Order: sequence, then C-alpha cells, then structure tokens
Amino acid sequence: NAHGRTHTEEKPYECNICNKAFSYRASLIVHFRTHTKEKPFTCPLRNKAFSINSHLKSHLRTHTKEKQYLCETCNKAFSCRDYLNSHLRIHATEKPFACDMCNKAFPEESNLKLHLRIHTQQKRFVCDLCNKVFYEKSNLKMHLRVHTQQKPFACDKCNKTFAKKTSLEIHLRTHTKEKPFLCNECNKAFSQKQNLEEHSRIHTKEKPFLCNVCNKAFTFQAGLNVHLRIHTEERPYECDVCNKAFSKKSGLKIHLRSHSQEKPFVCDKCNKSFTQKFNLKMHLRIHTKEKPFVCGECNKAFSLKQNLQTHIRTHTGEKPFPCCLCDKAFSRCGNLKRHVQTHTSEKPFKCDICSKGFTQHDGLKKHLLIHTGNKAFACKFCNKAFYKQPDLNTHLRTHTKEKPFACSICNTTFAQRAHLNSHLRTHTKEKPYSCDVCNKTFSFLAGLNMHAKIHTKEKPYECDICNKAFSYRESLNLHFRTHTKEKPFACDLCNKAFSAKSSLRVHLRTHTKEKPFKCDECNKAFSVRANLKKHLLLHTKKKPLACDFCGNKFSSSNALKQHLLTHSKRKSFACNFCDKVFFYSAPFKKHQLTHTT
Repeated sequence: NAHGRTHTEEKPYECNICNKAFSYRASLIVHFRTHTKEKPFTCPLRNKAFSINSHLKSHLRTHTKEKQYLCETCNKAFSCRDYLNSHLRIHATEKPFACDMCNKAFPEESNLKLHLRIHTQQKRFVCDLCNKVFYEKSNLKMHLRVHTQQKPFACDKCNKTFAKKTSLEIHLRTHTKEKPFLCNECNKAFSQKQNLEEHSRIHTKEKPFLCNVCNKAFTFQAGLNVHLRIHTEERPYECDVCNKAFSKKSGLKIHLRSHSQEKPFVCDKCNKSFTQKFNLKMHLRIHTKEKPFVCGECNKAFSLKQNLQTHIRTHTGEKPFPCCLCDKAFSRCGNLKRHVQTHTSEKPFKCDICSKGFTQHDGLKKHLLIHTGNKAFACKFCNKAFYKQPDLNTHLRTHTKEKPFACSICNTTFAQRAHLNSHLRTHTKEKPYSCDVCNKTFSFLAGLNMHAKIHTKEKPYECDICNKAFSYRESLNLHFRTHTKEKPFACDLCNKAFSAKSSLRVHLRTHTKEKPFKCDECNKAFSVRANLKKHLLLHTKKKPLACDFCGNKFSSSNALKQHLLTHSKRKSFACNFCDKVFFYSAPFKKHQLTHTT
C-alpha cells in the first residue's frame, strides 16, 4: 500500500503546523523536526547532532574517511551518493528533468520547477511600489522591508539589525564562530549552507553557470558575472586618481597600489616586495629554482605557465594576436601592442617634468632617473655608481668574476640571467622578435631594434668631430677611435692592439688556428665569416659585382677593384730602373728582385 502511493501520488499525512502533505508517515516525522528543531541523531566523536539518521551516517564518513560511492568512469570516490550523482553528470552531461511544455532539460529537479513558472506565469504577489512579482507571500513580505527600511531583527551582541531572521542567524555565527555546514569530502566547515553548496562544486567539478554568448561554464555565479563584462566591455570599478576603469574590483585594488606605492607581499629570502601575491609566488621560484612547466617538444622548462604557452608558439608557428589595422599577426600580445603604436604613433607614457613621451612604461621609468640624478648605489671596488641595486649587483660580478647562471644544456656560465636566456636561444633556435616591415625574425629584442633602423634610415648618433652619423651607438664608438687612434683591445700573446673587440677576436684565431666557419660543400674551414661567404661564391658560381664600364662580373670587391684599374689606365707600380709599369703589386715586387740580384 505504501509503495502504491508513489504511483497514485496520494499524500495522506499532513503537517498540522504548515499543512504540507506527505506520502509516508516517516517523511512527516522528519519534516516535523524542522519546526521542533529536534536533532535526535548525535555524532559520538564531535557531539554534532542531526535531524535525519542518513545525515549522521554521511557525517561519520568524514571521520572514517570512507568513500564508498565510486565513479565507474574515472574511479573518483565520494562519501555521499548525492555528490556522486552530481559528479556523474560531468561525464554523461545528463539532464534528466525535462519540461513538458518546451522540452528543455535540466540537471536538477529544482531547476525544472523554477523554469515551469515561466509557462504557468505563476506570479501572484506583486509589490505595489516597484511592481516586482513573487511566487510566495512570505517573499513579498520580506521584499517590502527594502522599501520601508524595516529591520526588525537585532543582534544582541553588536546591535546590528537585519530585515530577515535568517540573515540575523547567519550574522550571529560571526560572533559564535559556529560553522555548522561541513564538507563530507575535505572536512572544511562553513557558516552558511550556500557557501558549502558552492564549495562542493570544487569536488564534483560541476559548473552550472553558463555564458549565453560563448558557452563558457563557471562554478560560481560571481565568476560568470565577471566573465560577462568581457562581452559587454563593462568596467564598473574606476580609479579616483587617474580615472582608469576595471572590470574586477580586485583589478582596481591592485592598480591603486601603483599610486600608493604599497607592496604588501614581501619575499622572506631577499626582502623584495610586490603589489600582488601572485608576483611574489612567481618570484619565489627564482630562489627554489622551480620550473614546473615543461615543453613537450624540446624539454625546455619555465617557471610561468604563460611563458611556456608563448614558447610553444615557436614550434607551432601560431600567431593568435592579429593587428586590426594591417592584417599582421603576432605570437605575443606585447609584440602586437608595440606594433599598433607604429600605426598610431602613440606614446602614452609622459614624463611630468619635461613632457617627453614613451611607448612603454619601462622607457619612462629609465628616463625619470635622468631628472632625479640620484645614483645611490656605489661600487666599493671602482666607485662607479648606479641608479638601481640590481644594476650594481650585476656590475659587481665584473670584479668578482662570479657567473652564477649556468646553461643546463652545455654548462656555459653567465654573469647575468638575461645573457643566459639569450644564450639558450642558440640551442632552441627560438626567434620571438619579428620585424613589422619585412617579417625577419630575431632571437633578441636588441637585434630587432638595430635591424629596424635599416627601414627607417634613422641615424641618431653623430660624430662631434666630422659630423658623420650612425644608426647604432656601437658604430659611433668604433668610428670615434679613428680620430683618437685609441686601440683598447690588446692581444695577450703578441701585444698587437685593435680598436674593435671583434677584430681582436678574429686576430686571436691566428694564434689558436681556430677556423669555426666551415663550408658545407667541401668542408674547407675559415677563421673569418666573410671569407667563408666569398668562398661559397665558388660553389654557387655567383658573381654579384658588375663592372659599370664593360659589364664583366666578379665574385669579390677586391677582384672588381683590380679590374677597374684596366679602365682607368692607372698603372700605379712603375719600376725606377727600367720604367716598366705593372697593374698589380705582386708582379711588380717580383720584377724588382731582377734588378737587385
């Protein structure tokens, strides 16, 4: 008879307090305890009481760590059947509760009940002040307190008042520290049932809040609300100092520290401070040497996930950041931002002292040091001073010869981390910096900046003595030595001196017999790259240099110069003994020997 009521929907047992009806006497008894607050089932370990025996059983599993409900798909175990059922919907995307009116399906029966009100238009209780409608009279009654400002429920601890009794009960837990809602999976306790329900989704992986624009799912309503601002471009949180707006309150909070100079997160290893907890966490990996993100292609490891994602694009060739002005695309967001400024000529970072503009904030920061003129960090060895402590630390290594940064591939050591990072690209062949004009790629930003001047024809470095201009500061420094005759780079083996370090490097190979530039065709080796390039022309048969007088072609500039003498009739080597003339120095010298012997 009792089972038959599940089919007939007969409910003979009625509550004499609220008139709610039930099919079974046991269900009425359990319900009645919500009025009497009776909790006859007590946990022997924590004295926690429950109104239903099944709730006590579920609770006891938090002590025994028993998880008897197993997911057959992924073997994840749960202590509560409800948690398992919620979890199973991840695999099956099951929505067992369907609407008879429009066939829309829902994962929970409560969701279906709410949805059905759209069809039945069951909105019986209307607020006379704002026309808001409610399904239950008690909800309208509570809502009216919003208009009347009535807060009849007062806290006897701090006199704070509330419009709802439930709000007062929740508030009282801030005084009693009571957290009656316990997670069956991890024993974390909460003062509100809603907080426990939200927390439970961490375990079940349930994401019930769906974005109707891009279908991205979220665990919490708050997460969805923040995400929707991406589509609406809403930025409700505005900075009072500079009017910059943010979509998240946390974004504004972090930004305000740029004005207050507040850096509350301090490294306990080196006392460096940060505005964000995340930045401190990333910084700590410098000390721990932790690099948890490894590239599956080349095994290169990174301390940041986004650095790995950027690196992977060097393998895939992906360029997800397109320019909306010229169809160019970039692998890095920073590269796109720099490129866009070539269209807009925008320099958003202005110096307050001299109004000079900069495309990047780092450029402005470096420039400001010119005005302050404060070089507070002095070297104890040579008295050279620096604006920043890290610059002094780097400089000190030129005295101590310390090279703490080692390459994990070839064990070469470096005094600066930046030099190690640059060196690693010789192994990975990574070239993340791309020229906007000709798409040539570079391993280093400095290389790209130098290359860019080829297109702009910019020559900002001028010689004070002869006014010759150069694209690069290094070229000016090298040129200046032609006036001063300075040759600061001396060979330790023969004391020969050179004006350029590269010239010394080439010269040293005459002592070491090193020939690092090898021809792939015939294995012939050269000490200078330029000589290899000339040699390669023998294999390719290329003769790129043409004579303007007769069109003859030559593979090298020297050969062309010697040929041009035949046109200019410059027979510069004349014999003093017999007036014989020669076009070339070598046969002239050989001829001279015939007179001296």
